[in-house]
Amino acid sequence: FSRVSTKIGSSMKSIGEVMSIGRKFEEAFQKAFRMVDENVLGFDPNIKSVNDEDLKEPTDKRMFVVAAALKAGYTLDKLYELTKIDRWFLQKMKNIIDYQTYLESLDPHKLTHDILLSAKQIGFSDKQIAAAVQSTELAVRKQREECGVLPFVKQIDTVAAEWPAATNYLFMTYNANSHDLGFPGGFTMVIGSGVYRIGSSVEFDWCAVGCLRELRNLGRKTIMVNYNPETVSTDYDVCDRLYFEEISFEVVMDI
Repeated sequence: FSRVSTKIGSSMKSIGEVMSIGRKFEEAFQKAFRMVDENVLGFDPNIKSVNDEDLKEPTDKRMFVVAAALKAGYTLDKLYELTKIDRWFLQKMKNIIDYQTYLESLDPHKLTHDILLSAKQIGFSDKQIAAAVQSTELAVRKQREECGVLPFVKQIDTVAAEWPAATNYLFMTYNANSHDLGFPGGFTMVIGSGVYRIGSSVEFDWCAVGCLRELRNLGRKTIMVNYNPETVSTDYDVCDRLYFEEISFEVVMDI
């Protein structure tokens, strides 16, 4: 929309809304970037150039300027003065940029189990690792599988640990060492519409729900993969398993 202000304030701007879940801030944060725009690899310092004025104003693209500033060596104190973003968050963002810089110094053939696991635990996708080490997504995926670095499926605890959660809200994380449920197989996967866009959110969600209902009528067990917040209310009781996950080759193949 050409006349809409990109500044973020108190007025609601829900287009581009996603729901990202991880067990570390870095993991959820990087997932969210890829969810909002499938062409973005994550918290990428190469998208925007450093500009102090852009750091002062909260906009939809400011995070990329923060990434570029961290890459350019800005201190957390200087960034705090410019952005007023809490230092806790800035430190987490710095962790991502520091690890990306480390990955860029590595030989793509020497990615060990520990290097890959550490990258995955702070939200790096295979494609993002590949871009940093000058390799390809499929090559990184193959190395990762050979090293045994695989995600674990966890249930979202909707009852604040008062008693065992039994929901089918699921997410995948590398910050775990066991699955929360078994995998009997025989499921049919339905892929949702993802990020909120005008004209393709509620309407497309309803298409997905219609598809799930028809599959259920045919006696099929179903998996739904989606990540916009409406998914919580529309899809949870019409499928057998609901994954709040980014819709990408890597994640769909992992599921």
